[in-house]
Amino acid sequence: GSIAGTSGLAKRLEAIQIVLAKKNGVAPGSTQRPSVGMENHVSYTTHVQSYGWQGWQQNDQISGTTGQAKRLEAIQIELTGDAANKYDVYYRVHCQDEGWLGWAKNGEKAGSEGYSRRMEAIEVRLVAKGNVAPGNTNNCFYGI
Repeated sequence: GSIAGTSGLAKRLEAIQIVLAKKNGVAPGSTQRPSVGMENHVSYTTHVQSYGWQGWQQNDQISGTTGQAKRLEAIQIELTGDAANKYDVYYRVHCQDEGWLGWAKNGEKAGSEGYSRRMEAIEVRLVAKGNVAPGNTNNCFYGI
């Protein structure tokens, strides 16, 4: 539910790592990584400036680039295993020139493709199956 990145500062996201942690995992602020059960996975792929869509990564792997000054432009996130049976993953991005886009869900694209717009921030939430989205789900992705 926390926001990663910035909004209104014209800063790009270049890479992302996502961890699906157990509820009573590691204490906030700790540098220790939570243990992730093999039955629960989060998978994600990003659209990177000049490269396009990258391969799917999971469980704390890096998606995007480091040290290449390439912007993330879009993302897809999905759950597998027990987590996918109990939760929907919702995510939204702050997109250059557009601001916060609508919430995407369970592998839908969020961000933009073909417009050369950077992702500046992202917010991810798990919502129990059957519950409503955390907000507006319109216009979560712009593609050519």
